[in-house]
Order: sequence, then C-alpha cells, then structure tokens
Amino acid sequence: MIIKYPLSTEQALGKMDAENKLVFIVERRATKPEIKKELEEVLQVKIKNVNTLIDRSGNKKAYVRFAAPTRAIDVATKLGLM
Repeated sequence: MIIKYPLSTEQALGKMDAENKLVFIVERRATKPEIKKELEEVLQVKIKNVNTLIDRSGNKKAYVRFAAPTRAIDVATKLGLM
C-alpha cells in the first residue's frame, strides 16, 4: 500500500476548499503515477494531477487535485475527515 493516510491539518483543509485538493502522506519511494493510479482505484474518482514534496521530518506528502466533477469535500467525507 503506497498511501499511508490522509492529512487533516488546517492548511490541508484550506486547500480542500480553495483548490479542490486533498493531502496524503505516502511512501517515500512512491512515484506520482503510482500514487495517482492507487488513489483512482481505491477511491473510484478521477484525478487531475499529483504534486509531491518531502517535509522536514522526512514524510512524503502528495497533494492530489481532483478532476472537475469530483469535489475534494465529498471525498474527504467519504474518508471520514469531515
């Protein structure tokens, strides 16, 4: 499993409203196409793009933007973040 867990910080929740994005903590060795493929299969949604970064504590974050018909708030509710 590449995806570890969704992040529910204040910044992540702000991105959900403003940019239709969710933030996930993922395995460090995971690539963007692998992250996109796994999330599309698990969540049954269409993903527009994935951006990643490694934070100071060594965790890899994936910023996932959903395609137009899918709303990040709906996915967050499905995951139990809201």
